[in-house]
Amino acid sequence: MRLDKYLKVSRLIKRRTVANEACDNGLVTVNGKPSYEVKEGDQITLRFGVRTVTVEVLSVQETVRQSDAAALYRQIQ
Repeated sequence: MRLDKYLKVSRLIKRRTVANEACDNGLVTVNGKPSYEVKEGDQITLRFGVRTVTVEVLSVQETVRQSDAAALYRQIQ
């Protein structure tokens, strides 16, 4: 799955256009690289201003309900 779509589906970033811009600007990396494909076991690092969030991908799904979105990843930092 594309990184910007995963960020939207998992609700890590609210809108796909914002997720796409964050990826293009180098604010999001997968396993330390600016990858666009996400698979289970990957670590995604997001930079929000001075705050950095790292999550591990537990599941990749095309659609998920909002209440189940947090089950797609596990926060590491």
